[in-house]
Amino acid sequence: MQTVVFPGSFDPITIGHEDLVRRAIPLFDRIVVAIGVNTKKQYLFSLEQRLAWLREVFADEPTVQVTHYEGLTANFCRSIGARFLLRGLRHGTDFDYEKTISQLNATLVEELDTVFLISRPCYSHISSSVVRELIRAGADVSAFVPSAVQL
Repeated sequence: MQTVVFPGSFDPITIGHEDLVRRAIPLFDRIVVAIGVNTKKQYLFSLEQRLAWLREVFADEPTVQVTHYEGLTANFCRSIGARFLLRGLRHGTDFDYEKTISQLNATLVEELDTVFLISRPCYSHISSSVVRELIRAGADVSAFVPSAVQL
């Protein structure tokens, strides 16, 4: 069974995240959407809320599982037997950053490979950090988040 982990904070999940996962479904037997918990980071939404949104968004996909973890992503992948990480690339600067992280992860867990999917052009301008700023400003973000995310 080929398992891929799609790690992130998903604070909140965006339609770009959802699109990446749905596009990866035919490629893997199991997709684990995993919220990495960083106790030093301030989140806009609670872990419980983010998990609930993810579970609702992917409720119709039996091969998608939602969970959370603490510590290094590479160690989490090893602990669940995942050989692949899924990452999205919106633009060139994403590639430079993700390439470095991919190489570090492969150093930590040699059998761990990163699969990159390029975001669709219609989603390349969307990021959780931009959505958070819009939320803080009181803007309507319904065009940027899945319908399960009711704000």
